[in-house]
Amino acid sequence: MMSCRFVFGAILAFSPVAVRSASDQTAVLPAPATSGPATSGPAAPTPAAPASAATGPGNQDVANGIVAIVEGKPITVDDVRREIQPLIPQLQRDARNEQEYYQKLETLKEDTIQNLIDRELIVKEFYKKKEGEDEVRHVPASYVDNSIAERLLTEFDGDRSKFLAYLRARGITMRDFRKEVEEDIVLSYMRSQQRKSQSIVSPVKIEQYYNENKDRFNQDDEVHMRLIQFTRTEGETDAQLLAQAQEMLVRFKAGEKFEDLAKQYSQETRRTRGGDWSWNKRTDLKKEFSDPLFALKKGEATGPILLPEGCFVLYAEDRKYAGIQALDEVRTEIESILVQQMTHLSQEKWLERLRRNGYVSRRPDY
Repeated sequence: MMSCRFVFGAILAFSPVAVRSASDQTAVLPAPATSGPATSGPAAPTPAAPASAATGPGNQDVANGIVAIVEGKPITVDDVRREIQPLIPQLQRDARNEQEYYQKLETLKEDTIQNLIDRELIVKEFYKKKEGEDEVRHVPASYVDNSIAERLLTEFDGDRSKFLAYLRARGITMRDFRKEVEEDIVLSYMRSQQRKSQSIVSPVKIEQYYNENKDRFNQDDEVHMRLIQFTRTEGETDAQLLAQAQEMLVRFKAGEKFEDLAKQYSQETRRTRGGDWSWNKRTDLKKEFSDPLFALKKGEATGPILLPEGCFVLYAEDRKYAGIQALDEVRTEIESILVQQMTHLSQEKWLERLRRNGYVSRRPDY
């Protein structure tokens, strides 16, 4: 019987490394390429072998091999390969040597098989008739049609011939593809229902998380800066630049918005955005800017700052002071973290229940 490593090596062919299986068949393992003798140092990635190397006649039986049966539906080696294949180049780049590559490949393979098993169990759960319901749930045909139309546009540039070539390459019919799309919709719906059930977090839990993780909410001194630049033209004096800046500041002090004045006066690239330079730490700016800017309070502007290239006026749109952020400032962030944690835990419990109640037969050598 073929080992797991042989099977997936045969299907995910990369740098040719000939090996022998227990049945004395030669396969191509997906190993990181090296130049010269193998070493434990970083391996230089090489391009993937052509798809034909992975799915040629010698590998067809392997590709059709059954990894697991879930509620009567088989999951094949080819199903797993199709999920893994796009991730292999990144896996090659990340692996420092051949041993690490195979370890990562094994983990990825196990996760992929489990995800495919869970997918079938979730789809079955959706179509199961619930107590008290008159009808079995279904996905409207229009939903499937719209999803296929969107994929045709985004994945195949609206070219139906490319789409049909894709179906032929996979050896599936349009009916098979519609079924896959329908199951994708079901999967998305069922997972969203699980998330929705965990969308409320009590204020007590938020405060508890804040008190236990205050170090996570430590922030540097920052200013949300806007800037107006008066660019020095040839022969223009400091006095002329200062006069332009003072004219603008008079209007600012009279109540006009700095953002609007920047659109009118500023001569730098962000003038159309009201001179918005977003959030800046002291270390992000030159000293001529950081010293006067960080002396401002929210809503204040500096005086004119003369430099060889021109004259500048800085404005503090908002301030963040160094230290632990107040609970009210991070409440939304904490709520999002806790919702993610609760959703993950809830989904794991839900999947464990589906796995216990479903019929799953897994090949031990895969």
